[in-house]
Amino acid sequence: MTQPYELPDFYTPYPARLSPHVAEARDHSTRWARGMGMLEGSGIWEESDLAAHDYALLCGYTHPDASAPALSLVTDWYVWVFFFDDHFLECFKRTQDRAGGKAYLDRLPLFMPMDLSEGTPEPANPVEAGLADLWARTVPHMSLPWRARFAESTENLLNESLWELSNINIGRVPNPVEYVEMRRKVGGAPWSAGLVEYAAGAEVPAVIAGSRPMAVLRDAFSDGVHLRNDLFSYERETRDEGELSNGVLVLEHFLGCSTQEAAEAVNDLLTSRLQQFENTALTEVPALCAEYGLTPGECADVAAYAKGLQDWQSGGHEWHMRSSRYMNKAGTGTSGQLFPGPTGLGTSAADVRLTTRRAEAARARTFTHVPYQRVGPSLLPDFDMPFPARSNPHLDEARAHVLEWAAAMGMLGPQPGVPQSDVWDAERLAGFDLALCSSGLGPGSDAEELKLSACWLTWGTYGDDYYPVVYGYPRDLAGAKATTERLKLFMPVEDAAAGSAAVPVNALERGLADLWVRTAGPMPEEGRRKFRTAVEEMTASWLWELANQAQNRIPDPVDYVEMRRHTFGSGMTKSLARLRHGHTLPEELFRSGTMASLENAASDYACLLNDVFSYQKEIEVEGEVHNGVLVVQNFFGCDYPTGLRIVDDLMRSRMSQFQHVVAHELPVLCDDFELDGGQRAALDGYVRDLENWLSGILVWHRDCHRYAEADLHRPFALPVPTGLGTSAARLVFAGA
Repeated sequence: MTQPYELPDFYTPYPARLSPHVAEARDHSTRWARGMGMLEGSGIWEESDLAAHDYALLCGYTHPDASAPALSLVTDWYVWVFFFDDHFLECFKRTQDRAGGKAYLDRLPLFMPMDLSEGTPEPANPVEAGLADLWARTVPHMSLPWRARFAESTENLLNESLWELSNINIGRVPNPVEYVEMRRKVGGAPWSAGLVEYAAGAEVPAVIAGSRPMAVLRDAFSDGVHLRNDLFSYERETRDEGELSNGVLVLEHFLGCSTQEAAEAVNDLLTSRLQQFENTALTEVPALCAEYGLTPGECADVAAYAKGLQDWQSGGHEWHMRSSRYMNKAGTGTSGQLFPGPTGLGTSAADVRLTTRRAEAARARTFTHVPYQRVGPSLLPDFDMPFPARSNPHLDEARAHVLEWAAAMGMLGPQPGVPQSDVWDAERLAGFDLALCSSGLGPGSDAEELKLSACWLTWGTYGDDYYPVVYGYPRDLAGAKATTERLKLFMPVEDAAAGSAAVPVNALERGLADLWVRTAGPMPEEGRRKFRTAVEEMTASWLWELANQAQNRIPDPVDYVEMRRHTFGSGMTKSLARLRHGHTLPEELFRSGTMASLENAASDYACLLNDVFSYQKEIEVEGEVHNGVLVVQNFFGCDYPTGLRIVDDLMRSRMSQFQHVVAHELPVLCDDFELDGGQRAALDGYVRDLENWLSGILVWHRDCHRYAEADLHRPFALPVPTGLGTSAARLVFAGA
C-alpha cells in the first residue's frame, strides 16, 4: 500500500549527531525490558519488536552528549513510555474500556513518591514495575522541584490518554487549538524535556522554571516533537489504530483540504514552532537570566538545556527517518530546499540543507508586515452564539459610577510628567460603555457587584490602551517593565483590606489600589493569591505585546492564541467567577484537562470575536500586529476575507468544543471527582457564568462605540498622520 502523502521538506536547522554509546544502551534496554516483563509473554512486544523500534538509536540521536550510564537510563525511560502507549492501546483503547483505563492510570502516580523512603505498592503489570524501577534510579540525582515537575508531566502524559480514549469513543476529531493543547500532555514531550535536564546534567533553576520564556521553550519544543511525529505516524495511527488525534487529520478535517495539503500545513506549523523556539531562546531567555541574577553556572545550565532541546529536535527527526515504526519513504526530497547537498552513504557530514524556501518565506512574512494599511470596515461574520443575552437591571447606575470612578482615579486626563499619556476623556470612555459589558457578564449581580466588575473592566482597558501609547511608541520596554513591577505593590495578599503601604503615582496605580481593597479584602488569602496571579498574567502579557511590536513581529499562531487569553484579561474575569463558586469545588477539578478545555474554549471564542470586530481599528489605525485574523493571514499567506473565514471556522469549532465539554466531558468529570449535589450545582453555576460571559461580550462589541469605522473617526480620537515619512509620528492606540 502506498503512503497517504509524500513527506514535506522539513526545516532542520541543526544537524543530528549520534552518541558513541548506542550499542551499550541497546543491550542494556533489551535486558531491562525483559526483566520488567515487557517482552515475550507480555502480549504486547516480542524482542523483535523492540529491536525494530530501536529506542536506543532514538536516545543516541536525541541525547548525543549524554554519558553511557545516563544514556542507558534515558533509553529505559523511552522503552517504558512506548510500552505504556502500546499496552494502553491494546488493553483499553481497542476495547474502549474507559473505566478500566481510569483505574489503571489512577495507580501509576503511587510509583512516583517524592521521598523514596515512602515506598511503593507491589507492581501488578510491566508498566508499574518499570515505573517503580526507573523512578528509584533517576530521582536521587535530581532536586525536589525537578521531581515535582517531572512527576506532574508524567501524570499528564498518562492521564490524558483518557482524553484520546473519549474522542475515539464518540468518533470525534478535535479542533486545532484543542488538539495542540492536549497533544502536549498526551504526547509526552514536556516529559521528554524533563529528561533533557537529567541527560544534559543541566537542571533549570527553580526560580525561572515557571517563567514564560522557559514555558515557551518547553511548549514550542513539545509542539515541534508532536507535529513531527504526527507527520510520520499518520498512516499507522489512522489506518491501523483508528486514532483521531493526529495533527494531519485535524487540519484535513478543519480546513476541508486534501491529506497532502494538510501535511504541508502541519509542516508549516512545525516550522513556525521551531522558529518561535529560536526567537524566545535568543531574545527572551538571556534577559530572563539577567533579570533573576543567575550565576554563570546557572546561565550555563540554561544554555545547555536549550541546546539539549535543539539536539532532541534534530535527533528525533533523524530517528523518525530510520525507525520501522513510522512511514518514512520518499522523505529525502530536496526540491524546496535552499542548499541541496550530496546524498547517499557517507555524505551526511557534507549536508548543508539547513532550511527551505518555504520556511524562510514564512520567517520573512513574520517580520516584514507593513503597518497602517487601509483595510476598510471590519467584516463581520454571522456569529455562532447559542446562549441568550441577558442584562442587569442596575446597568444605568453602573454606567454613571464608571465615569465618576475613572475621573476620581485620574484616567480622564494626562499623567503628570508622562508625555502622550492623555489617552482617554469622558466622552471616549462613555462611548466604550464598559458597564454594558459587565451587565451581560453578570446579569444577576447586585448593584455593588456590577459597579465593581465594570470598574475592573475599565481599569484593564485603560491599561491596555495606556501601555502602547506611553511605552510602545518610544520603544520604552524598560519603562513598561518598571511600571508593571510597581503594580504588584498594590496587590498585597496579607491584610488586603488595609491596602498597600505604597503611594500611587498615576491613574493606573491609583485604580488598582482602590479595586484591590474593594475586591480582595473580603476574599480568603488563597483566593487573593489566585486573583493576584490572574492580574499579573494580564499585565505581563502587555509586555509581550510591546516586545513583539518593537520587533515588528507577527506572533506565531500557537503563541498568539495562548497569550491572547491573558492580553484580553479573560483569566482575570474568569477568576472572579471561580471565586463565587470555587469554595465548594475541589481545586484539583479546576486543574483538570476537562476544565482547562472548557475555559480555554470560552476564552478563545471571546478573544477571536474581539479580533474580528477590532480588525480595522488595530490594523489600519493602530499599526498593530496582535490580531488573530492578521496572524492567520500571515501563517497561511492569504487575504483578509480568507483569513476571516478561517477565524470564523475556528470560533465555531471553539464554541462547539465548549458545548461538547459541557454535554459529554463535565458529567464524566463529576463522576470521576464524586461531586455531590451541591458541588454539581456550583459547577453548573460556573458554566452559566461562562455562557453569560460569551453572550455578554458579543452584545457589548455590537453596541459600544469602539470598533465601527465611524467610531475610529469620532471627534475625541487623536489625529494620526499618514503618508510618506510620518510613521515615526504615529500614536498607537492598542487594546482589546
